[in-house]
Amino acid sequence: MTHLARLRRDRALILLMAPGIAYFLVFHYVAMFANVIAFKEYVPFVGVGGSAWAGLGNFQALLGDAGFWAAALNTVLLSLLQIVFFFPLPVALAMLLHSVTRGGVRKFVQSVVYLPHFVSWVIVVALFQQVLGGAGLLNGLFGDGNAHLIDVIGNPDAFKPLMVVELVWKDCGWVTIIILAALHNVDDGLYEAAAIDGAGPWRRFWHVTLPSIRAVLVLLLILRLGDVLTVGFEQILLQRDAFGADAAEVIDTFVYYQGIVQGNWGFAAAAALFKGLVGAVLVFSANKIAHRLGEQGVYR
Repeated sequence: MTHLARLRRDRALILLMAPGIAYFLVFHYVAMFANVIAFKEYVPFVGVGGSAWAGLGNFQALLGDAGFWAAALNTVLLSLLQIVFFFPLPVALAMLLHSVTRGGVRKFVQSVVYLPHFVSWVIVVALFQQVLGGAGLLNGLFGDGNAHLIDVIGNPDAFKPLMVVELVWKDCGWVTIIILAALHNVDDGLYEAAAIDGAGPWRRFWHVTLPSIRAVLVLLLILRLGDVLTVGFEQILLQRDAFGADAAEVIDTFVYYQGIVQGNWGFAAAAALFKGLVGAVLVFSANKIAHRLGEQGVYR
């Protein structure tokens, strides 16, 4: 079959894909050329061509900026917390759902845990504030007058744990669906053989389940490492002022306030480009390690 014949055969699918392809081309690939402003003293009124070259000056200023390194440290710590406490939960939840024999119960629980993924961060943050805020539901039920038993919203020490809890509540079901699909492809005969050999539930999980879904877990981990410096811009921006910049500033909010708010466009672009390069290095490195371990990774 010729290429023209294939295009004619798949024209309906190509038309369906066209808006998504156009989105990525315009906002992800064409937009990459704007990174040139990281090497310029960019002024929006004169444009990219009229702005003077700064060379590596923006990067030198960035590396010497204490605020940037504080934001980077907050970003890394928050990302590590998300990986350690968020990543295992979808696996456990998928295992529980997979063990449920009644299809109606499984579908109901699956829908309930999957639904928060479609709720915007504005609503999620508002819900948590209504429950955990100083005038929230829990303090209204258990507080004594003006004494707040629960000091979460606005407490800098509670910022990182709260971000992880919100992420778990919102997106745990999304990752669970992916892992659950992988579990359905595991051969039940392997579980039966392991049980006959005397393997208990934990040994069956360790020697049958994990090896069977390892490729999917490695893929999800590599993709998560690519976003290790992206810990949720909307989620954090909505709560940054409540917790203070010292506790809640991350690289994405640092770029927003430096660029959009203060107008330091070249400096902010240098920070964003630095973040992107680190993420790319992490993806390439993790993918290479996956190949050495015998996994396919994101690409060959």
